[in-house]
Amino acid sequence: MYTLYTRPNCGLCEEAKSALTLLQEDYPIDFREINIEEDEQLHEQYMLMIPVLTKQEKVLLYGNFGYGELLEALIL
Repeated sequence: MYTLYTRPNCGLCEEAKSALTLLQEDYPIDFREINIEEDEQLHEQYMLMIPVLTKQEKVLLYGNFGYGELLEALIL
């Protein structure tokens, strides 16, 4: 299970979520979305990096990433 850390009104977050959803059409990828503004510790940790994609607390991608970067990091 992957975790996508986001916050409201974040254009890059919406793009990352859309790319993950698109990738799910071709690959069996499960992810959950967590709003960092609901947790002070997560906000401090990721506020300058979001969106952040992790697996088992390891950061895989952050910032400006899309379908190609996701495909390379998660599938290839």
